[in-house]
Amino acid sequence: MAFAAKLSGVEREKLFAQLEVPFHPDQIKWRVLRTSSDGRSGLVLPFADPRAYTDRLNQLFTPAGWTREYTVSTVPSLTRMERGKAIVTSKVMVATAVTINRLGSHTGTGEEWADRDNAVTAADAQAFKRACSCFGLGRYLYSFGETWVQLNQRGDPVALPALPEWALPPGVTVQPISAQSVDVRGPVDHRLTAVIESFRGTLGVDIYEEILRRAGHSKDARTIPNAERQKNAVEWMQATARGFERLHGLVEVAGDARFIAAMDSLKFATTTCLPSLAALKQLIAELESISGQQVA
Repeated sequence: MAFAAKLSGVEREKLFAQLEVPFHPDQIKWRVLRTSSDGRSGLVLPFADPRAYTDRLNQLFTPAGWTREYTVSTVPSLTRMERGKAIVTSKVMVATAVTINRLGSHTGTGEEWADRDNAVTAADAQAFKRACSCFGLGRYLYSFGETWVQLNQRGDPVALPALPEWALPPGVTVQPISAQSVDVRGPVDHRLTAVIESFRGTLGVDIYEEILRRAGHSKDARTIPNAERQKNAVEWMQATARGFERLHGLVEVAGDARFIAAMDSLKFATTTCLPSLAALKQLIAELESISGQQVA
């Protein structure tokens, strides 16, 4: 088997620079790490979903150009305190190695209490991101200082901090998000709530929740703050449903064998649970390329 030629110094520097480019603001979320004693304010830090990391790696190196391997272990018989109560549990430990062809390999570690929901997934995500940061991918997210924001009655931020210029990709600017624009409570149309909820099965949970978050500014169709946000969410979901219709038409043209090949090359298991809007767009583009069709 022939080995790929070693990258030149200039090529390596270019790839590392592309890895270090900040994620698009749409891919950034904010997590409340702790709250004040009265619950009215919270410390928030930004983070990106692991899919943002895999999307960048796929974009730069293709799905065949990098790999990840992980090992899981546990530390038993540990005690932690929660709300004044002692809980006897164990800790899940994950070590994840990320290898990029011709760039090398780095390992990150993650941990989570075993009694927490999705403990292995959470620990693996932490380990994966830490391994990626050794290549420069997502490293900038560790540079944020403590930021306190006002919380609403549900414990969610009333206003999100604006990302500084150094945390934006080239050519992207964002306006500060005011409290009024984030959480204006107003009349809602309950008929639209039902319409929005009807798209869950059509779009799949991941894409459905992404649209709720980005267009509806909410985690649940029933808590979208006003009718304008509801209309935005419906429009996004209708457009995405048309995207799935486009996808199904391309599958018929390309045939099952080419469709399966496209799915394998992009590491997607099924079209009913695509991980993101970006993944749907990527799959459509792949099938359009295979079928020799123009982008609609």
